[in-house]
Amino acid sequence: MSPTNLFIYILLTSIKAWAYQHPHPHDIVLHLQRKLNASMSSRRRLIEANPMFLQSKDQTPCQTGNPVDDCWRCDPNWANDRQRLADCAIGFGQAAMGGKGGRIYIVTDPTDGDPENPPPGTLRHAAIQSEPLWIIFANDMHINLENELIVSSSKTIDGRGAIVHVTGKGCIVIENVGNIIIHGLYIHDCEPSGKAKIRVSPTDVVGRGKSDGDGLTIKGVRNLWIDHCSFARCTDGLVDVTEGSTAVTITNCYFTDHDKVMLLGHSDDYLADAGMQVTVAFNHFGKGLVERMPRCRHGYFHVVNNDYNEWQLYAIGGSAAPTINSQGNRFIAAPHSHKEVTKRMEAKDDEWKGWNWRSEGDLMVNGAFFVPSGAELSTQYDRASSVPPMSAYLINQLTMHAGALVGVPSNLGDNSPGGGPPVITPPVEGQPSGGNPNIPPGTMPYDGGSYGTTYGTTPPGCFVSGKTPGGCIPGNIQGGGNPGMVPGGGYGMVPGSPPPAMVLQGCGPGIIPYCGGPGSRRISGASGSIGTMARSSIPTNIFLSSLVVLSLHMTMTHSVLLQ
Repeated sequence: MSPTNLFIYILLTSIKAWAYQHPHPHDIVLHLQRKLNASMSSRRRLIEANPMFLQSKDQTPCQTGNPVDDCWRCDPNWANDRQRLADCAIGFGQAAMGGKGGRIYIVTDPTDGDPENPPPGTLRHAAIQSEPLWIIFANDMHINLENELIVSSSKTIDGRGAIVHVTGKGCIVIENVGNIIIHGLYIHDCEPSGKAKIRVSPTDVVGRGKSDGDGLTIKGVRNLWIDHCSFARCTDGLVDVTEGSTAVTITNCYFTDHDKVMLLGHSDDYLADAGMQVTVAFNHFGKGLVERMPRCRHGYFHVVNNDYNEWQLYAIGGSAAPTINSQGNRFIAAPHSHKEVTKRMEAKDDEWKGWNWRSEGDLMVNGAFFVPSGAELSTQYDRASSVPPMSAYLINQLTMHAGALVGVPSNLGDNSPGGGPPVITPPVEGQPSGGNPNIPPGTMPYDGGSYGTTYGTTPPGCFVSGKTPGGCIPGNIQGGGNPGMVPGGGYGMVPGSPPPAMVLQGCGPGIIPYCGGPGSRRISGASGSIGTMARSSIPTNIFLSSLVVLSLHMTMTHSVLLQ
């Protein structure tokens, strides 16, 4: 790219990121905490009115205190009003409407044989349409991509009611678009894709270069919400958010068995990312993870009420002076691994000590510790802290359903042909099922090679009642199977009480037992001026980035003239 084009690209990207950046990020933090407190208060009132609620299996999907889940899962007829989900987002990505207001598109064909001319009924065909669409799945599917799956603006990919695996080459790419919701997918084993021609709209085919093999590649995106997805084993990153993206929320996801988990920011010299604002909430970071949970550059990052069960190098890291607000997380350091939660890169001590990194109400277990930095607490940041974060002792309750949901009843609801909202039903015959018509696509092997069960019975990866071994078994994935499929049993704990030595929390994706005791609670108060820094530095950085590139352009032009 020529210096002139580079200057124009960075300037336009910076302006776009600035336009969608919230001017008062502490207000978003405050709003999230209020919604969380309201949801927990509703649960507390329910328990007080019905003390037997905690012993009832009916309590598991609803009234957990998780404001996202309580927004829609309490409605037994949610499938008849799927688009209500768009009203349940929190954090910086709460304005992501996805395909709300558009038609329902039912994916009936899991194949991906022709990325240049995808047939109707495939996920690829749905994702590239120019109109807003709410995309759902007719049944369980295993979608093995031949190349990058490009998603256009105003789309919701809603995997509720089906087990939908997305794997293969390139995986999902969301680039220079807005209003996207990704919900309820298993995204795993993604590999780099080669050069290819790919259709990106009904009228356009573009040439794509080699990809890195990320699970989700997100570039230049605004208003994005990723919820209840399970990620594992991709070649590069599981989730990469870069190149001027902002207004992003990542909630209720389950991450496991991977090195570089989540990247937030393109590079240290890509100053357009100064406008990046991301919420990371209610996620489960499971076994086999190494680093980047997340790894941040520039921008403002609210990391709240997540469950960290292992990091081999570090959990939260960054460079280029990002603002990191860590609240109410549980950090469980694994034996024989690094105990420090944080890691600063590309900076000397006297530089990173001025970065705004704050830990408030985080729970440190097995020797874990968070190194804060920044100025003393200011009135600007105190505004964001006026509602305290939900206690890290409630992490089991808030993250008990992290990952893609199994056993959610009804996949179509009234969205079948002949009733309900407008529906796109592509004319696709049959439903591939691996050569066996008796086995639905996406059903994974279970119990020594036999096939998993369907809704209403024990989900794949769960222990059969009466055969669950005793002892502490956090994060064990049965047979190396699907990400987030974890054995367990029991129904949580009373809100406000410290976790016992072992709390088994049901059976399903991402529901894990807690092991190791409550540990020590650490509140680090040194890191202020976060609100001031997040607001004042972004326009300055964008302006400076433009000057740097312009200076480079003028220098190179002058050199050419001298020659």
